[in-house]
Parts: sequence; C-alpha cells; structure tokens
Amino acid sequence: MITHPLLAVGVMLIAGYWLGRAANALQLPRISGYLVAGILLSPSFSNILTHHMIEQQLSVLTEIALGVIAYLIGGSLILDRIKHLGRSILWITLAQALATFLLTTLFLIPVIPFLTGLKGGDYNLINTYIPLALVIGAISVATAPGAILAIVSELKASGPFTSTLLGIIALDDGLAVIFFALSTAVAHTLMHPGSVLWMDMLGETFAEIGFSVLLGILAGYVLKYSAQVVRRREALLMVILGVIFTTAGLASQFHLSPLLACMVAGFVIVNITRRQRDFFLVVEQIEEPLFGLFFGLAGAHVDLVVFKYAGLLAMAALVIRMIGKHLGSWLGARLSGAPKHIQNYLGLALFPQ
Repeated sequence: MITHPLLAVGVMLIAGYWLGRAANALQLPRISGYLVAGILLSPSFSNILTHHMIEQQLSVLTEIALGVIAYLIGGSLILDRIKHLGRSILWITLAQALATFLLTTLFLIPVIPFLTGLKGGDYNLINTYIPLALVIGAISVATAPGAILAIVSELKASGPFTSTLLGIIALDDGLAVIFFALSTAVAHTLMHPGSVLWMDMLGETFAEIGFSVLLGILAGYVLKYSAQVVRRREALLMVILGVIFTTAGLASQFHLSPLLACMVAGFVIVNITRRQRDFFLVVEQIEEPLFGLFFGLAGAHVDLVVFKYAGLLAMAALVIRMIGKHLGSWLGARLSGAPKHIQNYLGLALFPQ
C-alpha cells in the first residue's frame, strides 16, 4: 500500500510507461496500457493505491490533465481548416447525440429489471426504470475527449477526418451537459413529482454553458496579451499552464464546465494569434506524462466489485451506445453530404467513453 502521493505518481508513471510499451507491442494505443496500469494498482485489484489516495490526494491531477487536454482540443479547431467542414460537424454532432440518447434509453427501459437486481414491489417503471434509463442515456451521449486526443497525438493524425472528429467532440461536451441536465430533471420529476422547476433547471444549464464560454474567451485574450512580453519558450509554457489552471479552477469554483472553458481558451488562442503554433508545441512536450497519469487514475477508479452487480447493465449500455454513435454519425454524415470515409468510419472514432 502506497501512502505518499509523490510515490504514487512515480509508480504510475513507471508502470504506465512499460505497460504502454506492451500495449504498442500488441498493436494497441499506449493509453490501453496506462488504463491497465491503473487497474492493476487500484484498490479493487492490488490495493497499492488506496481509495483515499485516488479520490482525494491525486484528484487534482485529473483536473490538471483535463484542462490541458481541453486546451489542446480547442487549439486544433483552426477556423480556416474547419470552415468548409462546419455543416458536416453540426449535423453529425446532433445526429449522433440524439441517436445515442434515444437508442440507449429506449433499449434499457424494458431490460433493466432483467440485467439488475432491481425487481419486486419497491421498483417500478415510473420511479425506477425510466429514471435510470434516462440518466444512463444522457451519460452515453458524452464522448471521451482525452482518449481521442491521446490517440490522435500518438498517430500524428491530421486531415479532414481528424478535423471533423475533433470539432464534433468539442461540441459534444456542451450537448452532453444539456442532455444530462434535462434527463436528470425528468428523472427527478418522475421520482418526486412537483419538486423540480423546469425553467430553473434549463436556466442553470444554459447559464453554465454560456458563462463557461465567456470565461474561456476571457482566458484566451488574457493569455494572448500576457504572452506578448514573454521571450523564452520555457517561460511561455509557464504562462500557458498558469492560465489553463486558473481557468479550470475558476470554472470549478463557480460550478461551470472546466472542460468547455479551457477548450474555448485554446480555440481563441489558435484563431487570434500570429505565432499560434508556439502556444501548443510547448504544451505538447509535456502531454505524454499527463496522459499517463490521467488514464492511470481513470483505471484506478475502476471498481471491479461493481461488475458483480452492474456488469451486464454496463455491457448492454456500452454496446447499444456504440450502435447509436455509429448509426447517428452515419446518418448525420449522409445528410450533410460528407465524404464516404467519414460516413463509414467516424462513428467508430466516437466510441471512447
């Protein structure tokens, strides 16, 4: 059992490196190895990392990594590059989100009693199965930006397919917030009729998104003007990380979306500065250890005991979500007249959850 946070970070980095190498040897992306490293160190497997260590002492590492990941995703959305892809990005984003939510929710409502222990007089369609299906359906809309960015970075992928993919996951974050807010409001109303004010819930959701975007715009301009007095690349990294961490911290403190705010900051920087590449090259130099820690902690959060109770439900939700992502992406791509390779393969790239 490791009790010191610094020791835990060191062990995760070393274990992640070697298991990442092993994953590459099996023709898998490095993040697969990082996830396995975290699972092996987790409380439910070897208990080398304790629950307190993961949930409390190392939680800030997840926030740091997510802020940097979001900033880099925003930095990939260069307007000149994605301008002609805008119609495809919008149609695919909406279609895949709606298809995933509807398919997952409608599929789970009748099967939840058979995949879980939620049967008997205490559980029923209105108070249990529909609310649970709605919340899982909303969660299924979200796509993991970190996993996608890590694989794009490892493969050094670029081109219309990659630009479309990154544009979709940027918009998908905002959509996931909306779907989750609406679904939890409906679920809460079904379980406790009359206790939720719809207008308040909708107002809070759109305020969260709007203020997150405003915070990101402000952060982008602060970074632009702060960087004008910086001469050394090492110092530029210091300023960039300072702005990213401040933006993510302010967003968390005021119950906004750190992911959305940092993404917008990266988007602003890449589209309003002349030496735009400098603002991202310096950060890319440190992204691999951040990926290792982020996905290592993600793996460490996996509780293997939960599979005993919800394993079948999780697998069913995972499979139907994949079908929804694929069908929705294909439909959106067809409607927008996107090229065949985007119609056929973009849905596969949205599977990470």
